[in-house]
Amino acid sequence: MADNKITTRAANYADWYQDIVNRAGLAENSDVRGCMVIKPNGYALWENMQRALDGLFKEHGHVNAYFPLLIPKSFFQKEEQMAEGFAKECAVVTHYRLRSVGGKIEVDPEAKLEEELIIRPTSETIIWHTYKNWIQSYRDLPLLINQWCNVMRWEMRTRLFLRTSEFLWQEGHTAHATQKEAEDEAMTILMHAYRKFAEEWMAMPVLTGPKSDGQKFPGAVYTLCIEAMMQDGKALQAGTSHFLGQNFAKAFDVTFQNEKGQREHAWATSWGVSTRLIGGLIMTHSDDNGLVTPPRLAPVHVVICPLGKNDAERAPSIAASEKLAAAIRALPRDDFFGYQPLNVKIDTDFQHMPATVSPSGNSAAFPYASRSAPRTSRSKPALSPAATSPARKARPWACRSKAPPRTSKNPARDSSEPLQSRQEIPRRQHEERRHLRPVQANDRRTGIHLGPLGRHPRDRGQDRRRDEGDDSVYSVRPAEGRGQVHGDREAVGGKGGVCEGVLIVK
Repeated sequence: MADNKITTRAANYADWYQDIVNRAGLAENSDVRGCMVIKPNGYALWENMQRALDGLFKEHGHVNAYFPLLIPKSFFQKEEQMAEGFAKECAVVTHYRLRSVGGKIEVDPEAKLEEELIIRPTSETIIWHTYKNWIQSYRDLPLLINQWCNVMRWEMRTRLFLRTSEFLWQEGHTAHATQKEAEDEAMTILMHAYRKFAEEWMAMPVLTGPKSDGQKFPGAVYTLCIEAMMQDGKALQAGTSHFLGQNFAKAFDVTFQNEKGQREHAWATSWGVSTRLIGGLIMTHSDDNGLVTPPRLAPVHVVICPLGKNDAERAPSIAASEKLAAAIRALPRDDFFGYQPLNVKIDTDFQHMPATVSPSGNSAAFPYASRSAPRTSRSKPALSPAATSPARKARPWACRSKAPPRTSKNPARDSSEPLQSRQEIPRRQHEERRHLRPVQANDRRTGIHLGPLGRHPRDRGQDRRRDEGDDSVYSVRPAEGRGQVHGDREAVGGKGGVCEGVLIVK
């Protein structure tokens, strides 16, 4: 483990960031200079971000489309500021064929393109060339289009997720009949899509405002952005929204007939966020122990680790794990997670499984153990044994705090059934769950939660049920001094920090 130790933030912040990405299995450098391979854990984060952002865009009437990767060079020449701003970052396609000469592959000099093609650094030019055919009348406006794609910007110095030559993103391109409509659109995306996503899904506070003239998007009248403060005290530009005025409409002659029968140029916006958000998420929440992800974006919410020395011992443990996983997934779904089921993984990598120690040495008294994502170098307090009271026997995974639990007026909550169906859990109890404060994977104070793991940080402290000892079926909490569960962070769930919590079943 010494060779895999994560560099501390205080020692070297850049190396710490790289170590987090590597240890969590998010991405790696590819053999193509400046480009990255996004691994399954990293792409799962991007999928969750994409799903949430796409929903926010569609709430405001946007629809998705797709435009070509290759753009004729002449299109860039039509918008002078655009061409000048991206000239040094463009990758150019000059030939369309290879040939074999003496067993070696080379570019066929006879296959030179009549006009070079640019791999898109952004798509304003190709999109506004297309809009010319789509917009004829004010009745065609507003046109609210978004696309999810990759872009290429040739970078000299790259860092995974934060700055790479090729990256994934979304780019919105809208056309409007009036200047006010376009400016309102740019502000709506900034405040009600980007800022809302950053704060409510990523739990990453951001500042909003305009960029300076020297930093605005080439071809824009002005650029608005969200910026977040990272742990090294530097700001990260996390998203931009541009008011383009009529610049691109004039460059590509996109006009429409207004209500008075007059021809005028359309007003435009463009806006985008990219996989840089994953870098921002890492630097906002992670610590020297590894990656920490907010619950709404975590690829896995709970990992269940069945234990056993051999196949005979492991079989009943795996069966119990599958039953528990099904019960967790069947918990009432909450809008906090977009009404998606909790993502539960059963880890059967017995070669890298953490060990459990029961205070009495009797594994039967320690059927379920739970902890946050494991540490790299020190042990973690385990949960209290689950066999001292009828309620505890009925719900062995719902571990008690030291304070006595309150008696609920809700019969469903006091039921002896291990888990209740949606119909058996009253709506009030379902609503109460929504205000459990957020918890991180390495939270030393509260451990993990199996239900919705909290809402926006501003809701913290609104519900004090846990401090008063209430332990509904939705939570698992550690009790100090009752044994230990130990192992390295990489041993659970494949890699550290990509899950919110771990259950050990024995």
